[in-house]
Amino acid sequence: MKTELQKNIVETFKDLNAILSSFSDEELNTIPFKGSWTPGQVVQHIILGNSGYPELFAGKTQKTIRKYDEHVKELEAIFLNFKTKMDAPDFLQPEIKKYNKNQLTLSLLKIESDLLNASDNYDLTLTCLDFNVPGFENFTIYEWINFALVHSQRHTHQLNAIFKMLTKV
Repeated sequence: MKTELQKNIVETFKDLNAILSSFSDEELNTIPFKGSWTPGQVVQHIILGNSGYPELFAGKTQKTIRKYDEHVKELEAIFLNFKTKMDAPDFLQPEIKKYNKNQLTLSLLKIESDLLNASDNYDLTLTCLDFNVPGFENFTIYEWINFALVHSQRHTHQLNAIFKMLTKV
């Protein structure tokens, strides 16, 4: 379980960092179409949504009385359905500002490191009690890591589409 999860973490962040590095500084802060975030804002949204996991995992937990990965397929079905439009909650809305690629990259590297460390050092089957996603019961540590991954994969797909739009590739 851990080896496959760690492989998925590395691959997800490799793909995310690859598309981020493809944007020029100007493209990173360009709105591709009306009503869209800039690529920098999309990456900042990923950072906002995938931060705080070490604190969550170190918080209140309990032994899980269901399958530790029960919600993973459902999360994949929701987040990897690219036809579905979603709105981010207010606390995950990125600031409207000029973003710096190096700062974004460093933040993503920290998140990747945090997730790899958590996957190595925590009992992934424990249920976290300090926060939950509306509409779901509390997630296990394994499900939270998978949530971060499908969330990142969804926005990596979005960033690739924005890149094609901005560069007309």
